[in-house]
Amino acid sequence: MLGDSRSWLWLVGALLLAWLIYLLQPVLMPFLVATLLAYLGDPLADRLEARGLSRTWSVVAVFTFFSLTLLLMLLVLLPLLGRQLLRVYELLPLAVDLLQQQTLPWLQRRLGLEADFWQVSQLRELLAGHLGQTTDIAQTLLRRVASSGLALLALLGNLALIPVVGFYLLRDWDVMLARLHNLLPRRQERLVTLLARECHEVLGAFLRGQLLVMLALALVYAAGLMLVGLELGLLIGLLAGLASIVPYLGFVVGIVAALLAVLFQFGFEWYPLIGVVAVFTAGQLLEGMWLTPTLVGDRIGLHPVAVIFAILAGGQLFGFTGVLLALPVAAVIMVLLRHVHDFYKLSALYAEPQAVDEERESP
Repeated sequence: MLGDSRSWLWLVGALLLAWLIYLLQPVLMPFLVATLLAYLGDPLADRLEARGLSRTWSVVAVFTFFSLTLLLMLLVLLPLLGRQLLRVYELLPLAVDLLQQQTLPWLQRRLGLEADFWQVSQLRELLAGHLGQTTDIAQTLLRRVASSGLALLALLGNLALIPVVGFYLLRDWDVMLARLHNLLPRRQERLVTLLARECHEVLGAFLRGQLLVMLALALVYAAGLMLVGLELGLLIGLLAGLASIVPYLGFVVGIVAALLAVLFQFGFEWYPLIGVVAVFTAGQLLEGMWLTPTLVGDRIGLHPVAVIFAILAGGQLFGFTGVLLALPVAAVIMVLLRHVHDFYKLSALYAEPQAVDEERESP
């Protein structure tokens, strides 16, 4: 009875925690992002501290590195990405023309469809209408932002909180972990420590390993496509790198988008097509032979299906806060399920009937 009451208490506590997270969504975002930065920066701060720096100066060095990296990305990437997004905006009508005049008629002849089956003219008119209203939409957004000044100030305030909260969390990270460890019940200390260590391995393999793989692939794809001469090379390379959060998804998304961009820019010239295929083939070989073994290694990672479901489910339930919480929660659930699987394999429910009968008959 006591065990059942404790189980119910844990269940009620988990439900209350989920309800509290749901209520506090608007204010949790900066704290979750700051916690993520502290988690990612703690190993680097520990290394600097081991080399003789104080904890405070180690944290200052880590945050300086993060800030300079972010500033460099903003100064270099944003203008380039802005120009390439404008180029995409200009290419949309051309894409519709190619679809209407060449691709769909070819499919229509091959499949024996009716002449008005596709109705691309309506799509073109709709697209042209929306593109023509871009200025009006931008003005409407600006008016809404100006009219909701309090919401804008709240957003800026949350962004300003991230480095402040992250600095203090990273400075006191080891102290907080030690205090939490001291609060663990003595009987369950070993089990909870084991579960926490396995969750850390899963998150570390994914966040520190897979994110570095994504960044490296984005650089490789973007640089390779730009060397081929593709106008949208930077944009497609970065999208392919981000999509690499799921293995092979970045390769599929990137090579399809790059081949379509080559057809629009160069037509059916062989050199750019071969160059695109060579870039993505080299990226896959680099990932499989060096990036993943070096950056991720043999550590346990999250299954791609678990990553997709966790992100979508977290976003559906708790919005952006749920997206930030999705991967840690998925890591904990995966570790717990692994131990439940081990307990099930050792239980009488899984055992062979003969073995269960012998166990019952034995005194």
